[in-house]
Parts: sequence; structure tokens; C-alpha cells
Amino acid sequence: MKSSKLTWMIFAALVMGVVFGHFCPEYAVKMKTFAVIFLRMVKMIIAPLLFATLVRGLASHGDVKKLGKIGLKTIIYFEIVTTLALIIGLTMGNIFNPGHGFGKTVVNPHLMKEAGLMAVTTPQTSISEIVYNIFPTSIVEAMANGNLLQIVVFAIFFAIAICAVGEKAKPVMTLLESVSNVMFKFTEYVMYFAPLGIFGAIASTVGMNGLSILKNYFKVIFSLYTALAVFVLIVLFIACKYARISLRNLLRVIQEPAVLAFTTASSEAAFPKAIDLMERFGVPQNIVSFVMPTGYTFNLDGSTLYLAMAVIFCAQINGLELGLTQQILIMLALMLTSKGIAGVPRVALVVLAGTLASFNIPLIGVAILLGIDQILDMGRTTVNLIGNCVATVVIARWENCFDYNKMNAYIKECDSEGGFWSFISPKPVTDAIEVKQETEDK
Repeated sequence: MKSSKLTWMIFAALVMGVVFGHFCPEYAVKMKTFAVIFLRMVKMIIAPLLFATLVRGLASHGDVKKLGKIGLKTIIYFEIVTTLALIIGLTMGNIFNPGHGFGKTVVNPHLMKEAGLMAVTTPQTSISEIVYNIFPTSIVEAMANGNLLQIVVFAIFFAIAICAVGEKAKPVMTLLESVSNVMFKFTEYVMYFAPLGIFGAIASTVGMNGLSILKNYFKVIFSLYTALAVFVLIVLFIACKYARISLRNLLRVIQEPAVLAFTTASSEAAFPKAIDLMERFGVPQNIVSFVMPTGYTFNLDGSTLYLAMAVIFCAQINGLELGLTQQILIMLALMLTSKGIAGVPRVALVVLAGTLASFNIPLIGVAILLGIDQILDMGRTTVNLIGNCVATVVIARWENCFDYNKMNAYIKECDSEGGFWSFISPKPVTDAIEVKQETEDK
């Protein structure tokens, strides 16, 4: 926590917003302008950030023939796991109904309209309407309107064309990489205004609705963290069982980057350390160097789960009850749009705003979630990291190249050094030698 001033500033803004909203409600209501300004800044980075990162990711890893067997297995695993994350997110959203209890009065509709964040309250309902609306007539128009699905479709075809052209398209890839890096820095600068935006959002919310609104915020936080726990304890536990490793041991090994990801809410901050630890854990270097970077484009499990639940939340606060067909369409859309999420704090808000716009759901929910997004981001970012670490082990096991002896040796080394999880006495991996022998026999 000490290494992240922005994290402390965001938490301080959250507390100050609550206090100011409670004691000075008449002035606190006017603070919502800061939240609207911040949301406008978030909205302006949607198109270039998504386009640059998605095209670069697809063009770099989209040639299955070049990637070979490992690439195909990796993509299959990512799609299965992220689909399960979406299903869990939608299911938990329908079970907990986190949007019930909020009202549109939480944010002034007139200011939201001025911010360009209001949309019609009739979501798209038919499959045919969704299908023909995802194909843009103009990419400029799609970017101007913030239509995320249309940008994704254009990006997919653009990436395929880059792969087909080959070496001649290298300058384009270089340009996209530069644009991507610039947009990451641009996003970082925008996020410096997050404390002010969060202060305005929470102060105006408490000032308008009183402290009783905080129990609704707690409901949202509880719903997301419960869903993330269910995902880890079911989906990632089963994945570890397939790989014949202990999820508990894996968590003990990656505790340092996990804590870093949790406190900074940034996957990229923990990325280098996670790669080093997974190699020590027994995953071959070529597997780690491919699966981990690819995972930060295609396998952000926590963020994907959050997006599914957040869409349900945003629909519920606007009085929209999405049917099964609509939720399936949203899930299919998020399978594409979630691939453009970068590993930097609060970018999920950008993707959420674009997804809501694509389904004609008002963006008031984004302003409401802004006040607690730091807390939500910490949990989903940590699950992103854990999910990608598990993925490296699963792919290595699938390729019969995971080193169980190296894993056991490193676990013993961690035990001798102690640490945050040292009070847990891990069970020995009794079948590790047998698995290693089976691998050698094959």
C-alpha cells in the first residue's frame, strides 16, 4: 500500500466523500460535477485504447498455424474459463440483485445527459437487431458514438488482414504498439483524476440519499467478492485438479505478486514477478512467456466476471429486467469486448461504458460504481493474476512438460523461508513423483 500514493488518495477521497456528503449535503450534491467530468474523460479514451490493444493482441497471437498446438490449446482454455466466469457473473447478479435498492436519483440525470452518458432506456432485444448493429457502416462513426461492439468487429477484421499481409504490415503493428503504449500512459494520466471523481461521486450520492445508501454499496461489494470466491474455489480449483497441483500451494507461491496486484489494482505491476515465480514453480519458460502475456489480453477472469455482474447491476438500477435471451447476447458480446481490457486500474469502467452503450442501457450505473471501483478493482485484478498463473500450469500439464519435482523443491524452499501463508501447513503432493514418471514414460 505504501508504494501506491494513488491508492491511498482514492481511499482518502472515498472517506472524505462520505463525511462531506453526510455533514454538508447541500454542497455535496453539487460535487457530482467532478464525477461527470471524470466519466467524460474515461469515455474519450474508449475507442483508441480498445482498438490499439485489441488489434495488437489479435494480430500478435491470432495466427493459429504460427502459434501451433500450444497456441490453439491456450486459446481454447481461455475461452472456456472466461465463459464460465461470465456465467458465474450473470448468475450471481441474478441471485444477489445488486442493483435493486438504488434509484436514478443517485445521479442527476441532467448532468449525466450533459456528460453524454445518457442513453435510451430500451435495450436491444432481438438477435437480428444485435447482429446487424454490430457491423459498422463507418468506423469513425462507431468511435464517435463509443459503440464497442462495432469497434471490436472492425478490429477483428483489421487484425486478420494484418496477419494475411505479413511482413508488409509490420510498420502498422509498430504504429499500433506505439499507440497502445501512448494510450496506456494517457489512461494513467486520466486515472490521476480518479480521486477527485470518486470524491464527487460518493459525496453527491451520500448528500442526496443519506448514509443509508452505503448499505447498497456494501451489497455490490459483497456480491462481487462472493462471485470471485466462487470462481476461484470452483473453476480454478478444478483446473488445478486437472493439472494435479494444489491450489493452496500455488497461492502460497504467488502471494507476493498477488498482494501487489491487490493493493495497486494493477495486473501489470505484478506481471514481471509472476512470470519469474511460475518458472520457478515448474512451468517451462516458453510456456510462461507465451501464456502469461496472451492471458492479459484473452484471460482476465476477474474483470470478465465483474463486467457481467456490472451490466446486470446497471440494468437493474434503471428498472430494466433483462431476459434470458438478452443476457445470453450480453454474455456473447462480453466474450469479445472483454478481450480489450488492459491490465491497468479502472480500465474495466471504460469497457463497461462501451458495452452498455452497445445495448442502449443508460450509463448512470458507471457513475454509481465509480465511487467504489477501487475496492472492486482490487479483487478482480487479483483474480486476473491468479487465473493467468493457473493457466500456465494447465497448459504445461496439457503439454506434459510441467516439472513436478521442481515444484516440490520450490515449495520446500518457500516453507523454509516462511512468509505470509507460512501458518498453513501444506499437504505434500503425494502423486507428484508418479505424475512425473508418467510424463517421462510417455
